[in-house]
Formats: sequence, structure tokens, C-alpha cells
Amino acid sequence: MWLYLAVLVGLYYLVRWHRERQVVSHLRDKYVFITGCDSGFGNLLARQLDMRGMRVLAACLTEKGAKQLRTQASDRLETVTLDVTKTESISGAAQWVKERVGDRGLPGLGVCMGRSVPEPRSCSQLFSLSLPGRTQSMET
Repeated sequence: MWLYLAVLVGLYYLVRWHRERQVVSHLRDKYVFITGCDSGFGNLLARQLDMRGMRVLAACLTEKGAKQLRTQASDRLETVTLDVTKTESISGAAQWVKERVGDRGLPGLGVCMGRSVPEPRSCSQLFSLSLPGRTQSMET
């Protein structure tokens, strides 16, 4: 009985150790787009990924939040003003991201919204940047 328990605990720690050792290579070449970066979790995530060397495209609701985030981060972090409740703002942000990323795509997309929920059609424009073929279900 104790032998089985010891083996299970050993396997658990072996799997955990293996997962923690996995690292994404070439972080400096990877882009991630994060919304809700004025404060809270989005802000923290943007700063953490910037510190790890990723190229962060951070969307903030206000210009004040974007300016504050830029002062706390390196030159790898770029900001854009985005109101996820307005279709025009989402279209502009999607175009801004496409200009920066080009054909490399986005390996990461972080959506950290505070209060309001965007329209599904508008949101699909952002998701189509990194998840082609997955946005059809959002539009229906």
C-alpha cells in the first residue's frame, strides 16, 4: 500500500519537474497582444512578459494608462489605446497589431477585461490575428 503511494507521489513530482523545465525558445522574436493593460492583471502580465524578453503589444483603455505602462517597461513593449466596446477602436487596434507583427503571427493573446463585454463580431477581428479558422463560432 505505501509503495503505491510513494510511486504516485514520485510520478507527480517527476511530471511537475518536467513541465517546469519546458521553456519557449527565442522569446525576443515572439509577440503577445494583451488587452486591459491600464491596471490590474493585464498590466502585471504585460510587465512580466516584457521582463522575460517578449515583445509585448499592450492595449490600454486610456492614454494615461498607456503612458504609465510605457514608463515602467522596456522599449520592447508598445502600447495602443483600445476600447473593446467600440468596433472602430477594435478595427484600429487590429490594424495596428498587423502592422507590427506582419506575417509572424501572435503566439500569445491575453484578454484581460475589467467591466464591459465587447460585441462578438468586433472581438473576432482581434482573435483572427492569431487564431485563424477559430473565429467562425464567435460570429454565429
